[in-house]
Amino acid sequence: MNRLLASFSLLIIFSADAQDYGFPFGKITLQELTENSYARDTSASAVYLDEFGETFFQEGEEGLLLVHRYHAKIKILKTSGLEQADFEIPLYRSGTLYEQLRSVKATTFSTDNNTSLRETPLDPKNVFTENKNKYWQIKKFALPDVKVGSVIEVAYETESPYIYNFKTWEFQADIPKVKSNYLARIPAVYTYNISLSGFLKLSKNESKLIKSCLGGGSVLAGGYSVDCSQFLYGMVNIPAFKEEDYMTAKKNFIAAINFELAEVRSLSGAIDKITKEWKDAEYELKKHEKFGLEIKRNGDLLKDEIAALVETETDPLVKAKKIYAFVQQYFLWDGNEEFLSDGIKTAVQNKKGSTADINLFLIGALRKQKIDASPVILSTRENGLVHDLYPVLSEFNYVVAGMKINDKIYLADATDDFHPFGVLPEKCLNGKGRIFTDNGSSWIELNPGDRGKNILMINARLGTDGIVRATLENTFSGYEAIDFRKNYFKHSSQQDYLADLKSKLPEVEIIKLGFSNLDDMEKAVSRTLEIEIHGLDAINNGSFGFNPFILEKWKENPFKSNVRLYPVDFGAPIELTTILNFELPDNVELLNLPENVGLSLPNSGGRYIVDAKALDNKITLTNSLQINKTVFSSQEYRYLKELFQKVVDIQNTDLIFRKKS
Repeated sequence: MNRLLASFSLLIIFSADAQDYGFPFGKITLQELTENSYARDTSASAVYLDEFGETFFQEGEEGLLLVHRYHAKIKILKTSGLEQADFEIPLYRSGTLYEQLRSVKATTFSTDNNTSLRETPLDPKNVFTENKNKYWQIKKFALPDVKVGSVIEVAYETESPYIYNFKTWEFQADIPKVKSNYLARIPAVYTYNISLSGFLKLSKNESKLIKSCLGGGSVLAGGYSVDCSQFLYGMVNIPAFKEEDYMTAKKNFIAAINFELAEVRSLSGAIDKITKEWKDAEYELKKHEKFGLEIKRNGDLLKDEIAALVETETDPLVKAKKIYAFVQQYFLWDGNEEFLSDGIKTAVQNKKGSTADINLFLIGALRKQKIDASPVILSTRENGLVHDLYPVLSEFNYVVAGMKINDKIYLADATDDFHPFGVLPEKCLNGKGRIFTDNGSSWIELNPGDRGKNILMINARLGTDGIVRATLENTFSGYEAIDFRKNYFKHSSQQDYLADLKSKLPEVEIIKLGFSNLDDMEKAVSRTLEIEIHGLDAINNGSFGFNPFILEKWKENPFKSNVRLYPVDFGAPIELTTILNFELPDNVELLNLPENVGLSLPNSGGRYIVDAKALDNKITLTNSLQINKTVFSSQEYRYLKELFQKVVDIQNTDLIFRKKS
C-alpha cells in the first residue's frame, strides 16, 4: 500500500516558477456549468473538475521559506455538495515561527437559464481567523452565491518557515476528482524518501533536474546558486474516499504522496541525518527534558502517599494495580494527547495534566516502588500508523506505561477512570508501540488485554392480558463494561440514567432497575431490569409480533460496500450473546421460529450461532456473535459482510404469535 517512489539527494538547493503547469484561473466552459451529474459516480454531490498544487522553496529575508500554492475547480451537483464551498486552511505556529496565508482568490460561477455567465468573487474581508489552540490557527472562508449547478474556483498561497515539513499531497477527497496534479521542487541539499500511499496508481510520474533554481542571494553563503529536483505526479478519474465503520485513520489508506526528510547536506559536504536509527532516538529521549529527565527528576512526587498505600504489599502485581488506581483517581486528564510532558510537577500541583504528564508520573511512581516500568510511545488510531523501519518521532502522539511483572508485560493508561489495569483504551489499539527500557527499545504489540463481552439473559412470560413481563440481566465485561460505565456516569444520577433509558424504549415500562459492581473497575458490571411491554392486546384479535432483541440489536449491516480495499479493524475482540426463555399462555401459539444458524469466519476469525427451539408453550433462543480476530484483510471482507447480514436479518425479524382456535 505504501510504495517508495524515490529517495533523492543532489548536492544543491532550489527555487523556480511553475507557470508552465496547472490551469488558468476563470476559464469556465458552458458544458461545465450545465452538467448536472458526474458519469463515473452519479451519487456524487460534487466533483473536482481540476486540481493542481505546487510546493517549492523560496528565499526570504531571514532564511528559506516553504511556499505552497493550491488551485481547484469544483462543480456542485447536489444540495449536499454545497458544503464544498466552505474552506479551512490550517496554519501552524510555535514560538516566534508561524505559517501564514499570503493570498486568496476565489470566485463562484453560475449561469442564468444556461445563457449568461455570472461571476461572484470572494470579498477578502470575508476571510476569517480562528485560533484553535496555541499551535493552530485556521483561516476560514465560504464562497458567495453558491447553488446547485455552480462551479467554484479557489486559489491560495501559503508560506512556512518549517522547511523540514514538506507538504503531503492527497489525491483523494470525500468527492471524486476528474484529475489532480502535484508539482514538487525539492532543494537538492535535502534527501527525501518519497512514497505513494493508498491503493490507486499514478497516471503521471515525471522528474527532471532544474539548474540554478535557487541561490545567489543573501540566504546562501557565498552567493552559491544550486540545482533542484522537480517531480510531477498526477492521477485521473479518482474515486471519492469513503470512510467506513471499523477503520483506522483515513491517512493510512487515502491515495497521497508523502515526503519524509532523511538527511540534510550542506554545501561544504557535511551531512546531518534526519532519519536516525532507533539507538539515536533512544539516546535523545532518555536525555530529553520533557521525557526521560522528566521521569527521573519527578520520581519522588507524592512518594509518601504512594508508599503508605503499598507498604504492606509484597506482590508486585498488587502494588502496580494500587499505584495505577491511585494515579487514575488523583489526576484529571486535560484532553491533550502528547508523549512529551509540559511539566509533571505542575500537573501534580493542579491534579490535572496531559497524557504525558499523567503516564510519565505513573512510570516514575512505579519505579520508586521497584516495579520494572518503562514508557511506551504510540500513535492513536485517529493519528495513523507509524513507520517501523526507522524512527520518525513526529508520528507518535501518545505514551502509556509498560510494566514487566512476573515475566508478563502489562500496558496501562491512567488518564481514563474507567479502564481496569492492563486494558488500553481502544484509541491506543493501533498496531505497535515502541517501549524504552534501560537496555534499549523494541516494538511491542498494542494488544487490547481483554475483549468486549455482553451477555443478556431474558426470562419473559406473556400473560393472558397481553402483557409481556420480563427480567433482563446484562453482564458487561472488558470493553463493554468500560463503555457501559462511561455511559452511566455521564448522567447526573440514577434517575437521570433511567429517564434516558426510558426515552430510548418508549414501548417498554421499566418497573425496577438495579446494578452490581458499578464502581469496581476490575469486575464485570451487571444491570438488571424488570419490565412490562403493553400494547399486545392483539392477542385477542388475531396475530401479533414480538422482537426479543429489546435492548440491543444490529439495525443495519455496518459493511455496505461490495468491495473494501482496506482492512476491517475492530480494535478488540467482540462477544455478544442473548439468551431468551419465553413462556406463552396455553391459548397462544408460535407461528414462526428463527432459523438455526451456524456461520464461521475463515481462520477462526469468529462465528455466529442461532439456536431456537419451541416445546409446548416454551421458547428458547440463543443468539451468539463472536469476533475473535481484531483485523480482517480485504480478502476476508466478503465473509464478514455475509455474517453480519445474517445477524441483521435474524435480529430484525419478529416472533409471530396468534391465539389458538
